[in-house]
Amino acid sequence: MSKKSKQSSASLLDPASAIREKALELKFNTVGFSPAKINEKNQKNLRTFLDLGYHGDMAWMENRIEWREDPTAMWEDAKSIIVLGVNYGPAEPALANLDFDDRGNISVYARNKDYHDFIKKRLKALARWMVENLGCQVKVFVDTAPVLEKVAAAQSGIGWQGKNTHLVSREYGSWLFLGEIYTDLDLKTDRHEEDHCGSCNKCLSICPTDAFPSPYVLDAKRCISYLTIEYHGHIAEEFRAPMGNRIYGCDDCIAICPWNKFAEVTTEEHVFPRIELTAPRLADLAELDDATFRQVFSGSPVKRIGRDRFIRNVLIGIGNCGDKSIVKRITPLLKDSSPYVRAMAVWAMKRLLDKQEFEDLKLEYKDDEPDADVLVEWL
Repeated sequence: MSKKSKQSSASLLDPASAIREKALELKFNTVGFSPAKINEKNQKNLRTFLDLGYHGDMAWMENRIEWREDPTAMWEDAKSIIVLGVNYGPAEPALANLDFDDRGNISVYARNKDYHDFIKKRLKALARWMVENLGCQVKVFVDTAPVLEKVAAAQSGIGWQGKNTHLVSREYGSWLFLGEIYTDLDLKTDRHEEDHCGSCNKCLSICPTDAFPSPYVLDAKRCISYLTIEYHGHIAEEFRAPMGNRIYGCDDCIAICPWNKFAEVTTEEHVFPRIELTAPRLADLAELDDATFRQVFSGSPVKRIGRDRFIRNVLIGIGNCGDKSIVKRITPLLKDSSPYVRAMAVWAMKRLLDKQEFEDLKLEYKDDEPDADVLVEWL
């Protein structure tokens, strides 16, 4: 019997083990199997989250809610969810940049390539192998469909959902990218992970904007990751000072988790931080036009929020840095084409200039301002 025939026979006898072996070969770090169903508790949690409006402007979370609650509503033949994780544990302390006010802090996961791209390629490779060797049907997802991936990951046993609502793994801490393959194979697993958060509340206490109404509950409207990435409006003043220099995402509630002491540094070259995204100067970022922004963040998830919202975030960081020397570099932004940018340029000026200097600037620029929200910042 050929080697391929032997492999096919073994796969048919124990498909879960064969899938795990192939997934590790494809450079996934962890693999779990969940039934294609969401338990009643998590269905209720989702409904409550949406009913309370904690999803903010993320209206897509309300769309196809029946698919989130029941994977078989999306695909009636689904029997199992294969959950796959890639470790992106940082080599340096994730919150180190917060100590440097003149530098922008970009979330660890976004300091190089967009993980969706390289993980999806691996998921498709595994899916093809499954179809060819196991004669099954598959559907591939990586944060691109109504899938409760952290719930599925916890059900698969690769970790548990912590009090910060993120997945926590005993082997990889909180540093896992996730992807899923739905299949019509009935894959059993005896793997189970208890909740090991205990009495620890560090992830709740560290949140700069008090985004956790209670343990295991996130109000995304107050979350810096939501505000800097998902939110399309003017960021409310109450959140600006707490944002500090966080210009894309926030790792505080993830990085503080004590389970990260067991985490491994990633060997995934796609997420090794690019030097220009590790601790970029806020003043340099503020001068990016649209073309340069696209060039600097080519291939990065940062690119998807667009130049205007990114500069909005950068200007909040500048307003918090206390460095008056940056004023000259951001003055042109008071006439930027984007009201998001102009509004936060005004706010930053107010924070950096003394009262009379700001009043003089107001006399020069306010009367020419056509946007009501920007005028509010001047007034």
